[in-house]
Amino acid sequence: MVVHGHDTTLPITLDEMLVHCRAVARGAKRPLLVGDLPFGTYETSTSQAVDTAVRILKEGGMDAIKLEGGSPSRITAAKAIVEAGIAVIGHVGLTPQAISVLGGFRPQGKNVASAVKVVETAMALQEAGCFSVVLECVPAPVAAAATSALQIPTIGIGAGPFCSGQVLVYHDLLGMLQHPHHAKVTPKFCKQFARVGDVINKALLEYKEEVTNGSFPGPSHTPYKMNPKDVNGFSKELQRLGLDDAASAANEAAVEPEKMNMVNTGSN
Repeated sequence: MVVHGHDTTLPITLDEMLVHCRAVARGAKRPLLVGDLPFGTYETSTSQAVDTAVRILKEGGMDAIKLEGGSPSRITAAKAIVEAGIAVIGHVGLTPQAISVLGGFRPQGKNVASAVKVVETAMALQEAGCFSVVLECVPAPVAAAATSALQIPTIGIGAGPFCSGQVLVYHDLLGMLQHPHHAKVTPKFCKQFARVGDVINKALLEYKEEVTNGSFPGPSHTPYKMNPKDVNGFSKELQRLGLDDAASAANEAAVEPEKMNMVNTGSN
C-alpha cells in the first residue's frame, strides 16, 4: 500500500508479496521473518490457505506467516496452516483487508459488543495455534484485556501501550513520504521520529541544481582516466572512422578535467 502507492492493501498479489519477502530474506539474517498473506490468497478454502502459506516460506524465505482473523473461516485457515507445520500470527481489530465490510479504515472495539469480539477473536486465534496476535486500532483497555487474557504475545499498532510489543510501518515513523497522497493515509497513531522525506527532497533538489548548472559531476566525481597516449590513439581511430566531431569531443573532455583541477587548486 505504502510502497506501491495504492489506497488500500487489496490490490497486492501473492507474486508481488513474494518479491518483497525474498528481498527482505536476502538482507535480514537474524530476525524472525513474517510474510503477510495477501487478500484473495487464503479465503477460498483451507487448501488454498495452506498452499499460499507454503509458498511464502519456500519461495519467500519467511519463517512464519500472518493472516487477518475475524471470521470463523479465517480462524479455520489459521488452524489448517498451523497443522501443516507453519507458524502463524493472527491479526484482529482493524483488519485492512476487510475494509469493505468495516466501512473503511475504522477503529474497532469502541463499544461493548465490538470490544468483546476483539478479545474473543484473539482467543480463538490462540486456540487455533497462533503464536502471536496483532491488535490494530483498538482502544487501550481492549488491548490490555486481550493481552491479559492471552498466553501468547500481542503486538500493538494503534492499540496503546499495554501490548506485549509494538509495530509501525517504518515509512511512516521515519517520515519518508511527504507526497500529499501519503499525508491523507498516514494514521493518527503514528509518531514521526524523523522527517527523512524532507532530507530526501532537499538532496534531490540539490542534485538537480548541480546537474543543471554543470557543477556535477566535477573532477572529484570523474575518476576514470585515459593516459594521453591512449586518448591520442582513440582520437585517431575516431578520425579514421570519419567521426571528426567525436574525436574533438574526446580531446576536449580529456583536457577539461585537468583545467577544472587547476582552477580548484588555485581557488584553494
